[in-house]
Amino acid sequence: MLKHELRKKYKNLRAELQSSHISDLSIDLANHALQIPIWDFFYFHIFLSIEENKEIDTVPLITLLQGRDKNVVVPKVSGKQSMENYLLTDNTILKKNEWNIPEPIDGILVPENKIDVVFLPLLAFDKQGNRVGYGGGYYDAFLAKCNKETVKIGLSLFEAEDATIETHSNDVKLDHCITPTRVYSF
Repeated sequence: MLKHELRKKYKNLRAELQSSHISDLSIDLANHALQIPIWDFFYFHIFLSIEENKEIDTVPLITLLQGRDKNVVVPKVSGKQSMENYLLTDNTILKKNEWNIPEPIDGILVPENKIDVVFLPLLAFDKQGNRVGYGGGYYDAFLAKCNKETVKIGLSLFEAEDATIETHSNDVKLDHCITPTRVYSF
């Protein structure tokens, strides 16, 4: 299936969701994260939700990670297809960028090779672990800098597509994807 078709489909599906329903689904999704064997790792990269895009609310998952004394790392766009990673602390000040993404203003930089687990934003995914993001290529470029052993976990409000999603040579597959109802492993 073509990525541009899936982007349109899932943006429309998200637009129909109520904020209170997204909140409930996000809590369910965070609870499913407990099923994945990642809890011996230390550095967890997670995106901060774009509320206006009706993305998964990552706060329940961040709270879970912090409650287990994990180092939570959040991204900041630093150029074309480039992100920096900052440790999320009680002192981190966040500000929305031009795409309404909350980002740290500054803080403690964490290099990509330290990151053990990456939770990825996406619009859709298939049963083979292929994903559809917003199309900017930021996460594919970021993941290319991470260790090959870094665990890649998509977060989705919806279940997997039955049809295989088209891929490109620089696309990075998921190891797992969490939805409000289950965990997919690839």
